[in-house]
Amino acid sequence: MGDHRARPGRLKRIAHSVGLKLIRDPAGAVVRFLERGAPGRLLLRLIRSLVRWFRSVRWRSWSFVAPALLLIGFFLVYPTVVTIARSFFGRGIDLFGPNVEFVGLTNWKYVFTSPIMLTALRNNALWAVLFTGCTVGFGLVLAVMLDRVKYEKFVKSIIFIPAAISGVGVAVIWKFVYAFRPAHIDQIGILNAIVVALGGQPVGWLLERPWVNNILLIVVGIWMWTGFCMVILSAAYKNIPKPLLEAARIDGANEWRVFRNIILPLLAPTAAVVATTMVVQVLKIFDIIYVMTNGNFDTEVIANRMYKEAFLFNNYGRSSAIAVVLLILVVPFMIMNIRRFAKQEGGR
Repeated sequence: MGDHRARPGRLKRIAHSVGLKLIRDPAGAVVRFLERGAPGRLLLRLIRSLVRWFRSVRWRSWSFVAPALLLIGFFLVYPTVVTIARSFFGRGIDLFGPNVEFVGLTNWKYVFTSPIMLTALRNNALWAVLFTGCTVGFGLVLAVMLDRVKYEKFVKSIIFIPAAISGVGVAVIWKFVYAFRPAHIDQIGILNAIVVALGGQPVGWLLERPWVNNILLIVVGIWMWTGFCMVILSAAYKNIPKPLLEAARIDGANEWRVFRNIILPLLAPTAAVVATTMVVQVLKIFDIIYVMTNGNFDTEVIANRMYKEAFLFNNYGRSSAIAVVLLILVVPFMIMNIRRFAKQEGGR
């Protein structure tokens, strides 16, 4: 009987002791309780890892970066995610809702099988090859040649002017250059006026499909962006040590060998950056096509088709799929540029 009577008192003393420990050292009491079993030890290890990570984070630095991250998330990440999701839904101007039907991969099938999209992809590939090669090539040649011209700054300013004009303005200017009228009417297009003056017949330059009109549109882009490439490459060319070039000439190297063996290798990193920038620019080409042909006569490009599907045909699903394809094409070149910039910064 004595043992049974003493047990309630003993339990009270234990409870009182535990209560004092919880009051005096609540964290320690909880830790000792969790350490008694395997699940508790696992939870305790996770909590300690989170605490170490929380202490290691530089919250003051993140507080400065947070506004920019919020803006990027709201204006870039969120629209990208929504566009990818919308590409699996059908026609309609609503992003989501009961009026929008889930169509699966139908929009993606359209992108890679429809004749108009295959034409757009072909034209973008043609633009990427000819436009990029010519703008970077002509820009490089002009940067090297004009370095010796007496009125270098003035000539470079004249060549750079098209890059300062909006794409719509450039397209309007060149639309007059290529303008076509029947033979019995006076020509207002400079190109056809020259052809008629030489005794030929006027040509509908932008109607000659599929190669003539596309190449002539690419010429417009080359005229617009060559000055930009020239300025960037000229700045890199001026950083080449002049004694190095003079030493090569003294050793008997002609100008071609100096250009091929010294100038070109030293300008290669800058030329690569300019080339990838031009590829990104040409993949997004829209204004020149929209103003001059609106994608007619086999001159369609990806960005112009995306615009038509969204704002003319109200098919946001197809437009979203085309936009995602355009994003997929652009991202690798952006990554290449970022890595190259990081490597250059690391080498300083």
